[in-house]
Amino acid sequence: MKNRLPTVRQFMDTGQNTLHASMPIREAVRFLLSEGMTSAPVLDDMAQVVGILSEKDCLQVLTRGDDLPRGTVADYMIKQVVTITPEMDVYYAAGVFLKNAFRRLPVTENGRLIGQLTRRDILRAIELNLDADERLKLRVGLHGSD
Repeated sequence: MKNRLPTVRQFMDTGQNTLHASMPIREAVRFLLSEGMTSAPVLDDMAQVVGILSEKDCLQVLTRGDDLPRGTVADYMIKQVVTITPEMDVYYAAGVFLKNAFRRLPVTENGRLIGQLTRRDILRAIELNLDADERLKLRVGLHGSD
């Protein structure tokens, strides 16, 4: 008897910590710092994911040598966004993380952001799944010889 693989929906964060493309870059830096986030999805006026702003992007902005960084999130965000779906299994999502340097992936459904998944979420999901598999094997082993 095989357990069904856990899905992204079961482990994603549904909090909507996002940035807007028109937000001033320094405000976005302060937001990431205050929320303790390493990155955040960037939305447009239609609430569509149009980018991601990472702490690395912010570090590049703040260390350029300008007196005061100017511009908006749209000027500095990564525009090639990889998204995942909530029904994707966590092992497939882990593969997406392993092939990319991302720490966070937006989860979209019908073009709308419904959550976010981090590397830590994946580690937790896989560890819990391994524990469940071990418990199942023990249960089958104990009752399998009846």
